Amino acid sequence: MNSHSLNQDYKLAGLTLNELLDQHRYYLFDDFLPFMEKYIIDFKYGGFMCNTDRDGTNITQNKNTWYEGRGIWVYSFLYNNIAREQKYLDIARKSVEFILKNEPLDDTLYFKTFTRKGKPIGVPSTSIYDDLFVANGLSEFSKATGEETYWQKAKKILFKCIRIYDQPDYSFHADYGPDVPPFPGERILGHWMILLRLTTQMLEFKNDQELEQIAARCVSALINEHFVTEYDLMNEVLNHDMKRTEDGFSQFVYIGHAIEALWMIMSEAIRLKDKVLFDLAAKRFKRHVEMAWDKVYGGVFHCLHHVGENVWYTGKALWAQEEVLIGTMILIQHRGDSWAKDMYEKMWKYVIEKYPLEQYGFPLWILFADRKVTFEKHYDRVGNFHHPRHLMLNMLSLQRMIEKKGKVSDVFNF
Repeated sequence: MNSHSLNQDYKLAGLTLNELLDQHRYYLFDDFLPFMEKYIIDFKYGGFMCNTDRDGTNITQNKNTWYEGRGIWVYSFLYNNIAREQKYLDIARKSVEFILKNEPLDDTLYFKTFTRKGKPIGVPSTSIYDDLFVANGLSEFSKATGEETYWQKAKKILFKCIRIYDQPDYSFHADYGPDVPPFPGERILGHWMILLRLTTQMLEFKNDQELEQIAARCVSALINEHFVTEYDLMNEVLNHDMKRTEDGFSQFVYIGHAIEALWMIMSEAIRLKDKVLFDLAAKRFKRHVEMAWDKVYGGVFHCLHHVGENVWYTGKALWAQEEVLIGTMILIQHRGDSWAKDMYEKMWKYVIEKYPLEQYGFPLWILFADRKVTFEKHYDRVGNFHHPRHLMLNMLSLQRMIEKKGKVSDVFNF
């Protein structure tokens, strides 16, 4: 049962909305951002040195295209929506300048890795993810600066990635699933997810009919083709013709991606003011979260290798927990959803107990761990995207709920 009204004394996860907002602010401004400025951000050459241990030791000073694009987005979004301070825009700009020095030509993709000074390492990526993250960063940076050239560059990269993805010999392989030989032209749920989120955010800034068509194509792929009615879950990998495979991939549900994609579809439905789409995405979001929940130790798993045999990867990724927090917050803000309130409370209390590293004498949160989220003293990466994105998106939702004195949004005129 949904409750479509809240009150200004409403509590979430046992806290008032202001108290919960203060917790988010603490983890963003007192925990994440200071560590980034002290150890990760390269103020001399630009960019982010994410190959770094928990104590701030740079294992290498190499930079990764994924994390450059993601970092540009984070600091541009921070500047646009949370704290309009010049230093945040400067951090984003330095990363933009760093990554655009090696912009690939024509229909080629970025190198995955660069030295600290920007010299390419290895060979170009075989995945469109790298370039899409750069496009995502450039789009948000364009909003921050008012310079439309970056939005247009993001659109150009987006269209290049779609051309590459649509080639029947596209060579990316979903090697994070079952041990299945690669085949050309794999259709990946995670690809549609990133394409959709990029186009949604670009369209929130500027109308564009070509992007509307891409967004609609992504929604259709996710809602129709990747959804398997047999087990009421979303399949991660399809054949190039969008049909189910006949190998181990036919039972592969990367459920963390599905949860993430479904809140993004809800966000797109809000942009479109499409209540039918929102309700469908919400229903499937709940189904995937409930299936992913670990009833023994709490939290969600992110990878179901085989539906029929019920074979799960039991490690716990922080990003998967935070996608649940984003999606449930959307449902609370826009529907006052009772299920979402309960799940948010359960998940927030779980992550606050398990993931913050301050209980072990370090800043930041654990990124990946075993099923029980066992602490390990050393780790080789600092995440610069999912965690701050979760904090910022939910800060904005909490602020809107506080401004409306706890009333549910009227986006669908409930």
